[in-house]
Amino acid sequence: MGKGGGCMPSKNKFPINESAERPASQTDITGSEAEGSKKLRIFIVFYSMYGHIERLARRMKKGVDGIEGVEGVLYMVPETLAPDVLEQMKVPPKNDEIPVISVDDLMEADGFLFGFPTRYGCMAAQMKAFFDSTGKLWREQKLAGLPAGFFVSTGTQGGGQETTAWTAVTQLAHHGMLYVPIGYTFGAGMFRMDSIRGGSPYGAGTFSGDGSREPSEPELALAEHQGKYMAMTVKRLAQHYSLPPDNASSRRS
Repeated sequence: MGKGGGCMPSKNKFPINESAERPASQTDITGSEAEGSKKLRIFIVFYSMYGHIERLARRMKKGVDGIEGVEGVLYMVPETLAPDVLEQMKVPPKNDEIPVISVDDLMEADGFLFGFPTRYGCMAAQMKAFFDSTGKLWREQKLAGLPAGFFVSTGTQGGGQETTAWTAVTQLAHHGMLYVPIGYTFGAGMFRMDSIRGGSPYGAGTFSGDGSREPSEPELALAEHQGKYMAMTVKRLAQHYSLPPDNASSRRS
C-alpha cells in the first residue's frame, strides 16, 4: 500500500530470521576474510561527498554482516570532479580505507546496495558516470538476475527521498537486475512521526540539510535493516537456485 491514510504495517513482513544473525565478524573495512571462506557477497557501492552516505553505508554493512553466510563489501565509485573544485566546495578527503570500485569488480558480487546523494531528484553525476561505464557488462548481460537496492541522501524533506531512488531503477532495468525495495518491512519504524527521518519504501535515506546535520539513529537503524533485508534476500535466492555461495563469478562467465 501507499502512504495514504489507513495504511498499516503488514503482519506478513519479509521475515528477518533472528536465528540466522551472528555478531559482526572482525574483518577489515572491505569485508574480506581468510582466503577460502565461502560467503555470499553484497557490494555496498556508494558516492559520498560530505560523508552522509558513507555513514549509512557503514551501518548497512553491519546489517549485512549480521546474517550468517553473507558479508558486505564497501566500495566507492570514482570521483569525477577536479581536486581544485572539490577544495572550493570544502569537500573533505575521501577515506583511503575504502577502495574505489572498477567495472570488472561488479562481476564478483552476489547482490548490490547502491548509495548516492540527490541532484535535482536524480542520482549524483559521479554515480551516473560509473553506471555509464558499465556498457561492456550490459552488452553481455553479465549482471542480469542479480538483486540490487538503493539508499540516498537529500538536502531537504522534499528534495527527492523517493524520486532519487525510483529514477535510478532504469539503470537496473537495462542490466536485467532485480530491484529490491524495502517496502514497509521495518514495521513501526516506518510510521514514526515524532522526529524528522529520511528513508522510504524505496530504501534507507538521510537528510543532510546544509551539510551540518548528521544521520540520526532512526535513519541509521533503517540502513542496518536494509542491509539485513538484502542479505536475507540474496541468501534465499542462492538457496532457491542451489548456487554455491562462492560461485558468483563463474555463473556469469
